[in-house]
Amino acid sequence: MRQKIIAIDQSTSTTKAVLFSEELVLLREVDIPHQQYYPQTGWVEHDAEEIYQNVLTAIACLIKEKGEENCTYSLAITNQRETVVVWNKNTGKPIYHAVVWQCLRGTDICKDLKARGYDKVVQERTGLLLDPYFSASGVKWILDNVKDAREMAERGELLLGTIDSWLIWKLTEGKEHLTDYTNASRTLLLNLYTLDWDDTLLELFTIPRSMMPRIMACDSVFGRTTINNLFKNPIQIAGVIGDSHGALVGQMCFEAGLGKATYGTGSSIMLNIGEAPAVAPKGLVTTIGFAALGKIYYAFEGNIHCTGATIKWIVENLKLIDSPDQIEELASKVEDTQGVYLVPAFAGLGAPWWRADAKAAILGMTLKTEKNIVLRAALESIAYQIKDLVSLMSDKAGISLRELRVDGGPTKNHLLMQFQADILQTTIRCSDIENASVLGAVIMNGLARNIWNNFKDIANLFNSKKYFSPKMDKKKVEVLDVGWHEAVNRILN
Repeated sequence: MRQKIIAIDQSTSTTKAVLFSEELVLLREVDIPHQQYYPQTGWVEHDAEEIYQNVLTAIACLIKEKGEENCTYSLAITNQRETVVVWNKNTGKPIYHAVVWQCLRGTDICKDLKARGYDKVVQERTGLLLDPYFSASGVKWILDNVKDAREMAERGELLLGTIDSWLIWKLTEGKEHLTDYTNASRTLLLNLYTLDWDDTLLELFTIPRSMMPRIMACDSVFGRTTINNLFKNPIQIAGVIGDSHGALVGQMCFEAGLGKATYGTGSSIMLNIGEAPAVAPKGLVTTIGFAALGKIYYAFEGNIHCTGATIKWIVENLKLIDSPDQIEELASKVEDTQGVYLVPAFAGLGAPWWRADAKAAILGMTLKTEKNIVLRAALESIAYQIKDLVSLMSDKAGISLRELRVDGGPTKNHLLMQFQADILQTTIRCSDIENASVLGAVIMNGLARNIWNNFKDIANLFNSKKYFSPKMDKKKVEVLDVGWHEAVNRILN
């Protein structure tokens, strides 16, 4: 009997339950927000119990549609990655709120380890930077600061996990303490070469190994669940993957040289580098892209602070336009920016520069500069940043970029997508599904249940007709690129 697939997309702000057919057709979705907690400046927390209850509610709402009672289902999960929960395995209750990936409480822990010279060993083993963005320092803070936590951990009473682990444990009523390789690779505790929790790193962050979940491939069956008795007969939890990795899979980037860019407030860029880890360029990280069909695929990743946020600034602060939808029409009225560049360092510059002290600026203006030129410069700044990151990744990996596959709201902007193709001198292919992360989880679900047994059959389902090929003369591209880097260097210096 053919099944429908319930995919949970547990993001930083919402629980989204999405229903798919086995032909990868999105049928409908339910979205429930959860509260953000800010107990101190720079601290961010979630209530893990609230998240779990939202998952139950969202799934119940999703399948209430008339005619769904006779269907069979399985469940896939994609999630915010580095957010971590510590809970008591006997009571089933978290001992503290989840520490979110945005939280800076682990800063002093990371600074201390850097001062003691451990940043190199951490990066060599994990592919990551020693930073509170990743999970380990949040766990150490909980064990060091929550009453009796250290003692309970040493007695083997506590478990830890990223949000996927927490949901699997709750949904299986405590039977399964598991995670997948992508989420594990974001903790600062997984050794990319042994593909196991690293005892040296566990000791460094004073985390007992007894707390750690067992690591599975993304295309595994992670257990069975009745969704808190919603179903009479348990259904499979099949397919688990971190959200950015899910987007890599959802964009069908199964081979080395295929990359994805998710355009949002900022942008997440990931490039498949193949079946062997490699040292990432400075400012970027190496991560497990996905684990499926008995193989591990690695990726370079980098994050840009301001892409869509730049357009929001144009709307809300400069008030040059009333809504983001207007920018394409107005920016298209000028052929180019006449040498004007906007460097959107509103929150410093992220990868690959990592200069928190950089400030945003518009450079090259003359008395002839008018609104539409500034609007075009804002759009082009998004493409320039992504080009710098993608080129750095492909050069370091020694892989020619075959195609960049993109998702997110700004991909609806044809002017931006054409300029992105021009400046990268490669094909840009837009996803038909705006949320590619959840599609990646559904693909892993299908692999786990043997709907497909190779990537080629899945890729054949990827029938996006929206793509952009480079049209700009290469010499003009070079001139524009030189101008952009001169503008960035003026900001940095």
